[in-house]
Amino acid sequence: MKRIIIHWTAGRYYPTLYEKQFYHYLIDKEGKIYNGIYNPEANLDCNDGKYAAHTGGGNTGSIGIAMCAMSGFKSASECGSYPITRIQFESCMEVCARLCKKYDLKINPSTVMTHYEFGQLHPKTTSYGKIDIIYLPPFPWVSKNDIGSFIRSKIRWYKARKDQLYGN
Repeated sequence: MKRIIIHWTAGRYYPTLYEKQFYHYLIDKEGKIYNGIYNPEANLDCNDGKYAAHTGGGNTGSIGIAMCAMSGFKSASECGSYPITRIQFESCMEVCARLCKKYDLKINPSTVMTHYEFGQLHPKTTSYGKIDIIYLPPFPWVSKNDIGSFIRSKIRWYKARKDQLYGN
């Protein structure tokens, strides 16, 4: 695996069977983690059509993780009825830290990113213009262009904490 791409589902707080086909891991509002239909290794080869299609133009070698939230999002002031919860966000960051350790991924903008960041880096893909994740309701002071750095810092913190507690 070469990277993790983080999403919101633009749905409600619990994963649907439909959503499970697009992401490897989904996190509900209480921070519970659900497995998608496909495991991450299914995305090593996307030519067979049996993979989690979470990022247009960027699925091969990518792990898709999504927070079940943000249905009705229009802007920071119109966040919809299902904003990302703090416990959900923290659980997502912890899962990403575990995945970075498992797949020996360094935590940098090339290996851990939001769907929005992927689209910005790849404007000729269908991911260009995607808005997940441009706003974090639990952390409204983090600007759209700083969310990726904020997320990577959180993931580094969780990874360092696990390393301290359980060793490398």
